Amino acid sequence: MTTPETKEPLLEVQDLKKYFPIRRGFFKRVVGYVKAVDNINLHIMEGETLGMVGESGCGKTTAGRSIMRAITPSSGKVLFRDPLMGRVDVAALEEKELLKVHRSMRMIFQDPYASLNPRWTVNSIISEPMRVHHLFQTEGERINRVKELLDLVGLNARHVNRFPHEFSGGQRQRIGVARALASDPMFIVCDEPISALDVSIQAQVVNLLEDLQDRLGLTYLFIAHDLSMVRHICDRVAVMYLGLIVETADRDELYENPLHPYTQALLSSVPIPEPKKNRARQRIMLQGDVPSPLNPPAGCRFHTRCPIAQPHCSEVVPELREIKPGHRVACHEVK
Repeated sequence: MTTPETKEPLLEVQDLKKYFPIRRGFFKRVVGYVKAVDNINLHIMEGETLGMVGESGCGKTTAGRSIMRAITPSSGKVLFRDPLMGRVDVAALEEKELLKVHRSMRMIFQDPYASLNPRWTVNSIISEPMRVHHLFQTEGERINRVKELLDLVGLNARHVNRFPHEFSGGQRQRIGVARALASDPMFIVCDEPISALDVSIQAQVVNLLEDLQDRLGLTYLFIAHDLSMVRHICDRVAVMYLGLIVETADRDELYENPLHPYTQALLSSVPIPEPKKNRARQRIMLQGDVPSPLNPPAGCRFHTRCPIAQPHCSEVVPELREIKPGHRVACHEVK
């Protein structure tokens, strides 16, 4: 794995925000904002996999789409080291420059049933990025490349003219992976790529992603809520809560020594395959519900559910500070 000391990050996110306006009344006046992503900072080194975990609705998918500029961020920078354009701020690019960068930045979507056009054949779906980025001169060259990609992701190249409804969910997700690889990218956002699949198929897709990373030198942002799968595939992990990153650390350090109370509660819910150990351990049960991102709590956003909250937690926003080398936590009570 590449370490932060060896070179600059492939991707660096600085103070990224995404607010969705709430409009009401005849004139559709803005009466508030849903703060889906609120000032997050992270970096991803070339060749590594950063896992992003948290409860449903915490802003993981919005963060991934904002990084990709599938949706436009409200503010902040997304600095990407593009092989052709150099270091660019994806969040500030014009449409033409963004299209060029999207050759090196791709996305695998969560739902393999909704992300593929049912009227297009597999050939049309996978070759579309090639046509957009003018990668091959003739249709024959594109078809040959599509067949190579199908073989790469474990599908039969003879099925190139089939439609999505003729494939299973796992096969459709493999088509989605092949489409993401069609423009020969460096960085891929995997937005919960296994959550809509059967458990028996999930491991196959994860193993495929790992194999492709080793063979092609890919870099992943892996968004998921399956903590055991994140430990299997990721090098580092960032934990999100209500639009903020509350803890980041190397995979083993985070799972063996979680410091933030929210991370501790998340990890206590992961089943252990040994029944005696699973029964003996203490599960942390959080009180109350997740606050609304429309009106998040002041101070630390987790203080309304935190078992160790102090009076100042409701007033002062905790800084994401380094407790150990590479281990950062946003909590006043962690020393």
